Amino acid sequence: MEETERVILGITMGDPAGIGPEITVKALAQPGLYEICRPLVIGDVKIMEEAARIAGHPEIRIHPVASPDGALFRRGTIDVLDMKLVDVRRLERGKVSAMAGEAAFRYVEKAIRLAMDHEIDGTVTNAINKEAINLAGHHYSGHTEIYADMTQTKEYTMMLAHENLRVVHVSTHVSAGGV
Repeated sequence: MEETERVILGITMGDPAGIGPEITVKALAQPGLYEICRPLVIGDVKIMEEAARIAGHPEIRIHPVASPDGALFRRGTIDVLDMKLVDVRRLERGKVSAMAGEAAFRYVEKAIRLAMDHEIDGTVTNAINKEAINLAGHHYSGHTEIYADMTQTKEYTMMLAHENLRVVHVSTHVSAGGV
């Protein structure tokens, strides 16, 4: 497949204190992925460098870029649109914090803006912590609501899909006892 035929996917790094960065590294280490798309991680370079080590892929090069135009899109290299939002000296892995929540929210926001500006072709979101995002002052129950708000979409739902199976939730991020 020609390079220009492969879509550019903006992949949010997720909560920097959570598992999102390691999931990202493991996904982008998969053979064949770069043959079907051009992945661009939206996050922080320092966190992704540490995630590569933690995930057992120290051979992967983390390549900082300021825009999608600077990406290499080569297997063995993870292009990261470096937002420089996390003070790694203050980050506590596995702990809920407003700093991590703010960063996770800003990664999603940036991905949406890049897609709406046609700089990338699609977005993929990674694991976020809703409590951390709320601590940062962003009152959303999840990714879907952030997307709806930023795109001014009034009628929306989250759908999960796998091959021919499609599932739409009756409720999202609320207790079934409250329904």
